[in-house]
Amino acid sequence: MHILDGKALSIIIKERVTAEVETIKDAGGKVPHLAAVLVGNDGGSETYVGHKVKACEYVGFNSTLVRRDDSCTEAELLEIVNELNQNPDIDGFIVQLPLPKHINGDKVLQAVDPKKDVDGFHPINVGRMMQGLDAYLPATPYGILQLLEHYHIETSGKHCVVIGRSNIVGSPMSVLLARNAYPGNCTVTLCHSRTGNLRDFTLQADIIVAALGKPGFVTADMVKEGAVVIDVGTTRVDDATKKAGWRLSGDVDFDNVAPKCSYITPVPGGVGPLTVTSLLMNTLRAAKGEVY
Repeated sequence: MHILDGKALSIIIKERVTAEVETIKDAGGKVPHLAAVLVGNDGGSETYVGHKVKACEYVGFNSTLVRRDDSCTEAELLEIVNELNQNPDIDGFIVQLPLPKHINGDKVLQAVDPKKDVDGFHPINVGRMMQGLDAYLPATPYGILQLLEHYHIETSGKHCVVIGRSNIVGSPMSVLLARNAYPGNCTVTLCHSRTGNLRDFTLQADIIVAALGKPGFVTADMVKEGAVVIDVGTTRVDDATKKAGWRLSGDVDFDNVAPKCSYITPVPGGVGPLTVTSLLMNTLRAAKGEVY
């Protein structure tokens, strides 16, 4: 069993981005600028945005954090999005999810300029991805692709089962792993909450991507010997032994599943760090005008 170390890979990628930023600075070019919009005080969102700000500092990006409390209206948020769209110094920005319930998240995400949509959520970027055109890929699936490539994991002809059909991870992951490229060329089964006999599908899988947000959902009896398991779950669960009173739990019962795997991601330290570095890479591409 081998650990897919996303934390170590993220450091390698950040060093590459840092070197490229230094080259841009030396040539008198514009330093990439990433902005994030955070509405409310969701604990997970606070942590994630904090990681993004630190990552920007690490690689030499300029960064801006726009904060609003839960009282922010949909109209006010749309105006913030419009201002960021029009700001020539901002190369890319993200609106952190989830948003308060009184705000239509789809409406907000569709208001983002596709050229600055470094989260890869705008329908135009999703459509470009579906057609195999160059696009900003959603950060988490993009990070998983980098992990598979870095560890030279064979995907061609493999059966991949993706558990979870969200627009953020599951659905785009299924598309990317089926594409005619590397990593890709998988036969993909997309499972979800309405899938019957889920275990019958996962036992056939050479690669499992678990992205449903249910701690410990994937158990050892659902995984065949030698499978590659990618755990996207990051759910806070109570843990009195931790100083914070909680710990992050993945969707996979790691201790019992890991011995059966050829490769597996830990939580934390697996996919999570690569979500942040993927955002940096998309922003760098935006600053260089590589996609549009």
